[in-house]
Amino acid sequence: MAESRNILRMSQASVVTRFAPSPTGELHLGNARTALFNYLLARRHGGRFVLRVEDTDAARSSEQHIASLVADLQWLGLHWETGPGAANPDHAWRQALRGNVYGPCYERLIASGAAYPCYCTATELDLSRRAQLAAGRPPRYAGTCRKLDEAGRAQRVAAGRKAALRFAVPAGQVIEFDDAVHGPQRLISDEIGDFIIRREDGSSAFFFCNAIDDAEMGITHLLRGEDHLSNTPRQLLLLSVLGLRAPSYGHVSLLTGDDGAPLSKRHGATTVRELREAGYGANAICNLLFRLGHSTPDTGLLTLPQMAAGFDIAHLQRASAHLDPVQLRHWQRAWLHSLDAAQARDWLLQWLPPQIEEDSLDNLLAAIRPNVLLASDVREWYAILRGDALSFDAEAAEAIRSAGTRFFAAAAAAAVSPERALDAAALRSATGTKGAAFFRPLRAALTGQLHGPEIDLLLRALGAERIRARLAACAEALPSAPQ
Repeated sequence: MAESRNILRMSQASVVTRFAPSPTGELHLGNARTALFNYLLARRHGGRFVLRVEDTDAARSSEQHIASLVADLQWLGLHWETGPGAANPDHAWRQALRGNVYGPCYERLIASGAAYPCYCTATELDLSRRAQLAAGRPPRYAGTCRKLDEAGRAQRVAAGRKAALRFAVPAGQVIEFDDAVHGPQRLISDEIGDFIIRREDGSSAFFFCNAIDDAEMGITHLLRGEDHLSNTPRQLLLLSVLGLRAPSYGHVSLLTGDDGAPLSKRHGATTVRELREAGYGANAICNLLFRLGHSTPDTGLLTLPQMAAGFDIAHLQRASAHLDPVQLRHWQRAWLHSLDAAQARDWLLQWLPPQIEEDSLDNLLAAIRPNVLLASDVREWYAILRGDALSFDAEAAEAIRSAGTRFFAAAAAAAVSPERALDAAALRSATGTKGAAFFRPLRAALTGQLHGPEIDLLLRALGAERIRARLAACAEALPSAPQ
């Protein structure tokens, strides 16, 4: 594609990308992927990454959501040169405070006749849409207020009607652009209705402020969801009338569940916060998102700099990208395996109670680490290794019954013997068993399960007192078990 080739030819300092979320909710994975792609594109070419908050919807925007978005992006490692916390005044990155930028643009549009006040009510607009649909025509603004003269406008003002501001779409104009993902695009302006650029309450509409900010902030390349593809011709018209530069657009495929439907709660955790609280690592999430809608020959776990080096805008795919929970767990496992001892310790301690005895902590962590993937796994194994009562699954209960009383009585006796250190070899010798006949019932008695830590790691984590109690409990519970 022409746009892809242009990007690849650019000088390294020329690329400026951005992520511009609306602070009306939490950061979900679809938006996180958009942020990641823009970040990687900037880093790939040594450019700048901008974070802008589109908070003109005052009723739904909140400081809490802004703080949450910033925290999630920082946790993912997507750091920006312009935006919150980057020594920029609020007005540089918050749309709600950029009125001094938008005001002169509105005045120029009105003065040139490229914008006009619209007094139509929501009811009138709805009736117009219904009539057009009934007549088999695509619904678009009918141009009612565009035809008003000064007397007609004055009459509506006298009636107490508030006015929005609409952009007057020029007739018969061909709009063409080369999308970095979808290729050449062409549209006739007659297919676009006049659109609102300022709401009745004076706040700026998306079509307007989004495009103005991109131009004013020097955004050169923009990757965004393909649901914005139809918005691009409107914004190009607007920028053209104002004589402002438009970025090069690329509209990435939408993120769906593995059933092909748009992501929702039924697909499980869909926000960065939910995944973080579940124990997923930022690098695991980024590795998954890097491969959703973007093909790469790199199959191993990558750092963000490595992703940036391998990010190729020509490899963005048009087909919808499916979020596969199995793949997410795959990258979580790969990330956990990449941690050194200190990093693994820090991750594990997040999910454990703070009052663990320090002298037994290392043994506990050594036993838990190879057997966990998420925070819930850490908590489960802590409860198994430190809890007072075990619950036994069906297979574990059967293994205990099959081993019989003699096995557990002998193991319990060996566990109190001072003659030899308590390890797997000592218990194996005492019970006279080996292989599965030894490991299965012993692990079942100590954990209630047939899988888990290596036996010696398990024994060190449990400690002699807890081991003796659990073995003795099994011996006492099976007075009639086969010998």
